[in-house]
Amino acid sequence: REMAAKGGSNVDEPLDLLRLSLDERIYVKMRGDRELRGKLHAYDQHLNMILGEVEETITTVEYDEDTYEEHVKMTKRTMEMLYVRGDGVILVSPPLRTS
Repeated sequence: REMAAKGGSNVDEPLDLLRLSLDERIYVKMRGDRELRGKLHAYDQHLNMILGEVEETITTVEYDEDTYEEHVKMTKRTMEMLYVRGDGVILVSPPLRTS
């Protein structure tokens, strides 16, 4: 099966929401406390995605063994293009629509 192309505006199946989000910026929550924001160029039924202009945020929690305090560290990086493997995807949020 080929990657989807942009078409009508009906949402009959879950993947229709992705089809309507092609060429839009989406939010993807990944396993391992990773978050991606980028422009959706293509996807398939396995949720494999090609994202452009991607910002990745990685959240790590470190514990201080002396004070028992948690230190949350957020690391960000940007990439021009990224292939996302679908089995690591937890959640996909389409762009906010105000119509």
